[in-house]
Amino acid sequence: MVTALVRMRGALQETRLPLELPGADEQRASRAEMVDQLEDYVIPRLMTLDAPLLAVVGGSTGAGKSTLVNSLVGTRVTTPGVLRPTTRSPVLVHHPDDAQWFGQEGLLPDLERVSRQTNDPAALQLVASPAMTPGLAILDAPDIDSVEERNRVLASQLLAAADLWLFVTSAARYADQVPWDFLRKAAERSAAVAIVLDRTPPDAVETITTHLARMLASRGLKDSPLFTVEEGEVSEMGLLKSSAVIEIRQWLQALANDQEARAAVVQQTLDGAVRTLARRTHQVADAASEQADAVRRLREDANDAYDRAAAAITEASADGTLLRGEVLARWQEFVGTGELLKSLENRVGWLRDRVVNAVKGKPQQAERVTVAVESGLETLILEHAEAAAERAEASWRSTAAGQILLRDAGEDLGRASRDFRRRAERVVRDWQSDVLEMVRSEGADKRSTARFLAFGVNGLSVALMVVVFAHTAGVTGAEAGIAGGSAVLGQKLLEAVFGDQAVRSLAERAKRLLEASVSELLDSERRRYTDLLDNLGIQPEAPERLRKTARKVDDLRFAANRGPQVSPPDPESVSDSGGSAP
Repeated sequence: MVTALVRMRGALQETRLPLELPGADEQRASRAEMVDQLEDYVIPRLMTLDAPLLAVVGGSTGAGKSTLVNSLVGTRVTTPGVLRPTTRSPVLVHHPDDAQWFGQEGLLPDLERVSRQTNDPAALQLVASPAMTPGLAILDAPDIDSVEERNRVLASQLLAAADLWLFVTSAARYADQVPWDFLRKAAERSAAVAIVLDRTPPDAVETITTHLARMLASRGLKDSPLFTVEEGEVSEMGLLKSSAVIEIRQWLQALANDQEARAAVVQQTLDGAVRTLARRTHQVADAASEQADAVRRLREDANDAYDRAAAAITEASADGTLLRGEVLARWQEFVGTGELLKSLENRVGWLRDRVVNAVKGKPQQAERVTVAVESGLETLILEHAEAAAERAEASWRSTAAGQILLRDAGEDLGRASRDFRRRAERVVRDWQSDVLEMVRSEGADKRSTARFLAFGVNGLSVALMVVVFAHTAGVTGAEAGIAGGSAVLGQKLLEAVFGDQAVRSLAERAKRLLEASVSELLDSERRRYTDLLDNLGIQPEAPERLRKTARKVDDLRFAANRGPQVSPPDPESVSDSGGSAP
């Protein structure tokens, strides 16, 4: 069981719930509480079942917890000034023979052990008192409704580490909501609880205890012992009269002296804690599933936006769209128009030689085509990158979680990156250089031929780009003839030098290279979104890991062959024969 609980603790610690989804705050707090309880109480207690019973005295501000603790022990267990109306540092009182059980490696390991008075809520003051009965320790906790949040958190942590809750309330405040929230949690996990109604006017004892008993019964705590401490004078030592707490003292003493009863209380609280932790782990797993689903949807939205952009650029860079405007004008200057374009017919077998003889382009004209291609391609990429950013942002803004991620991103994700234009320019220039190198390499053994020299590397490169841009000849209408004709011209120029098969291979390689370069560029933009999701640390396998550990704990708990439970002694059955400390 210890191994299974350690694994469950690890799974809880590794689970992240960073997205602001409905109920996420509650489950984050729940996860933290569960980890604390496993580390503070459940795992250490399972490893030290013979340790003394830990009774944590908790309750509302002004309920008289510290006075009650001193009165139960029979002496002031801390120096003046440490215990105050709002206890800031927990104090644990135990018999000297039990000191070894409360070291740093035992219960509440995160609290520093000190033997001096302190107001540090991160410290646990240990007080060894021979007035205590061996086998029992009493811990005075801060107020559960303290005005200081740190005190409230500590009080909750201490109560979750108790074998027995000695819950103190007053006649004036027993119906307050905060104490009942804690008692409800105790009932849910079957924790052993005893209620102390403190500072009760003698003439109101019967009325208030009757009402409080009904409230306890209606909330699943009908079997919890209910003690009453009448309002009375406090001595100079800060103690109530012994008779005022005799019933509580004798009950605790009987519990400490009865090994079976003490073990029953520990087992009841421990089993309830384990059962509740396993159940709550499934709830955290459900919350983790919602987080993983939300991340998946946000990732799909971002991917869809940039996948569409990449597809649109690929289509527009291969269907003749780029062969218009400035690119078309500069290309026509290079190859010449008029009679040449009109003569492009498939039936003309001597077309290749005629094209070669008709081209009048000069090196500077080829360079103009290159510049026009560069500008047109950059504009195309930038337009679609901006559109992708807008689509991704719009889809994220449709969810609360996405809105918060966008808010905390540190930049405007609805626009392309500030340096995107510069990077796009570099990508296009690099691609053009690669195309130039492809042509140079392909024509390595043809550089001295008249045709190669007539066009030059730059001329053949721009011809290859034109072929790539009309790879599918997908334009329609009046532009179809122009774009298609331009592509045929480019292809014939290339075939005249390299041959049919080489041209097809060059065009395909150049097209794939452009697609890969654009895809990598858009991926860098996509990562602005996906990195936000990756940095959340949400693991898709976390929900199942949590459920698996919880099922293992449940299986072990159900399989445990426990004997019949022994109930703690009934307060009324305890003889009225002792006034010593518990």
